Amino acid sequence: MSISPAYAQASGSAGQGDLLTTMLPMIAIFVVFYFLLIRPQQKKAKEHRAMLEALEKGAEVVTAGGIVGRVVRLVDSYVTVEIASGVEITVQKQAVSQLLPKGTMKSL
Repeated sequence: MSISPAYAQASGSAGQGDLLTTMLPMIAIFVVFYFLLIRPQQKKAKEHRAMLEALEKGAEVVTAGGIVGRVVRLVDSYVTVEIASGVEITVQKQAVSQLLPKGTMKSL
């Protein structure tokens, strides 16, 4: 009882086609991730940077912690926000999440 060895047969020119069909789904997934995740996140970060550049004294803002106040001072990467008369806090510029229209604090 001897077992005869089995040899693989060489197929035609399937090497190039297999590479394309193997890589195509990965490329498609990357394209979907780019348009659904990466690109919108970059756009949102660009808008946030532009909003931080537009900050000025007297602007009404909301911090990342939900604190509403008026900008009193701007120093490099810090902002001093007045949250009540005589009460000021200093936060990083990156912590400012939203710029409110003028007069919003009066309606609160």
